[in-house]
Amino acid sequence: MPSKNTICLWFNGNALDAATFYAATFPDSAVGRVMHAPGDYPAGQQGDVLTVEFTVLGIPCLGLNGGPAFVHSEAFSFQVATDDQAETDRLWSAIVDNGGQESACGWCKDQWGLSWQITPRVLTQAVTDPDRAAAKRAFDAMMEMRKIDIAAIEAAWRG
Repeated sequence: MPSKNTICLWFNGNALDAATFYAATFPDSAVGRVMHAPGDYPAGQQGDVLTVEFTVLGIPCLGLNGGPAFVHSEAFSFQVATDDQAETDRLWSAIVDNGGQESACGWCKDQWGLSWQITPRVLTQAVTDPDRAAAKRAFDAMMEMRKIDIAAIEAAWRG
C-alpha cells in the first residue's frame, strides 16, 4: 500500500538519474515506478519521464521532472545518521565526488542541488550531552569541520 505521505522533489528532467544514484548509494533505497508523460507539458513532451517513485533510506519519495522553474535549497535536507567514520566517509564521498559540493558542519549538496547532512550518531550524542561544557566542546569542534571527523569530535567531547 502506498505511503500516505511522500516527499515530492522537483527536478529538471533528471529525476530518474537522481533516483538511480540514491538507490545505488544508500541502503534501504530503491527505484520504483517510472511514469512517462501521457501528453506534452510545459517542461517536456509526451513520453518523457514525468515522475519517478523511489525510496531513500526507507523514506518514500517522488521525483517530478517539472523543469527549471524551481531549484532545491538548504531549507530541505536529508539527514543521514551514520554509525562510524567509514560509513560517514563513504556517503560523503559518494555525494561530493559525484558532482556535489561540500558545505559546513557535515552538510553537502549532491549534483542535483539536494542538501544532505551526513551526521555521525556520536556527534548527536556529544552535542546533546547533559554536561553542557562537554557538549559545547564537541559543538565548537563541529563548527570548524566540513565532513565530520568522529575522532576529533570524541576528543573534543572528552576534553
